[in-house]
Amino acid sequence: MAEETKVQQYKVDAVNALIEEFGEVKDFIFTDYRGLSVAQITNLRLKLREKNATYKVVKNRFAKLALEQMNLPVVGDNLVGPTAMAYGKDELGPVAKALFELSKEMPVEVKGGLVDGNVFDAAQIEAFSKLPTRLELIARLMGTMNAPVQTFVSTLNAIPEKFVRTLQAVADSKSE
Repeated sequence: MAEETKVQQYKVDAVNALIEEFGEVKDFIFTDYRGLSVAQITNLRLKLREKNATYKVVKNRFAKLALEQMNLPVVGDNLVGPTAMAYGKDELGPVAKALFELSKEMPVEVKGGLVDGNVFDAAQIEAFSKLPTRLELIARLMGTMNAPVQTFVSTLNAIPEKFVRTLQAVADSKSE
């Protein structure tokens, strides 16, 4: 007769709360927050909120179960030791950039991340933070696509301008 393990309800509730809070989020950055004061964590949360992101201290076991139930990859050592997760509904690049900038003035250490279904270590997340954002790439593309049109328009405008200047020069020379 196998013994049935009884899972305490508060643990089930905690995992379900994480799943609900994560919602449709699929990208996370895992950090070690050891050494941060309450004021520093509050400041960190405010800075990340500006990037439309959340910074949450989690119990590793509950986070592992929540991610597993959301059918996301196993994140391994990212959920070892004191862990806080940064995640947002928008792009994760600006969040990663903000975390690395804040790590220069605060004892927060990026452990790694889960981006687009792939598990990355801290070095890969740092490289990811240096990439241009989606909006920056779109702006560059639009600028590149717009350049030939601008050149064409200025060329078309130059023809009548040159003609008008030529007529003005002729009129000026006849009036003398």
